[in-house]
Amino acid sequence: MPAPSTTLSPKQLIAAAKAPLMAYNDKNWDALRASITPNFVYDEVGTDRKVQGVDNVMPLMKEWGEAIPDSKATFDNAYVSGNTVVIELTWRGTHTGALNLPSGPVPGTGKRIELRACNVFEITGDKASMQRQYFDMGTMLRQLGIGG
Repeated sequence: MPAPSTTLSPKQLIAAAKAPLMAYNDKNWDALRASITPNFVYDEVGTDRKVQGVDNVMPLMKEWGEAIPDSKATFDNAYVSGNTVVIELTWRGTHTGALNLPSGPVPGTGKRIELRACNVFEITGDKASMQRQYFDMGTMLRQLGIGG
């Protein structure tokens, strides 16, 4: 099925997709909330967590921000097709707080992560309406010293 047409330029679509990530980088929760639609869907493929609605998404974002307070995304590449934006990025940060994983919480290790990831965004209007985040959980666990 073809992607719906949009009136935004590719540059504007990329900016709309980067907006929630940049707000997360700053741990600016108001800006993050303002950059996504009320029915935003966040699908975290690496942990098999999927939540819908801004009020359900915000606690998950804050949880990551508390587990890795200095976590930031840097942008490597971005691609646009219709209203879909794919962003290749690298997450970096230090794990100092409890990290909630499917297997249970992991206390802060003090170890740094550098993790390549890919995010797929759907843009509705000028806001992100969906984000699928792909990252390698095994790599992250090894970097934290809690995986094989």
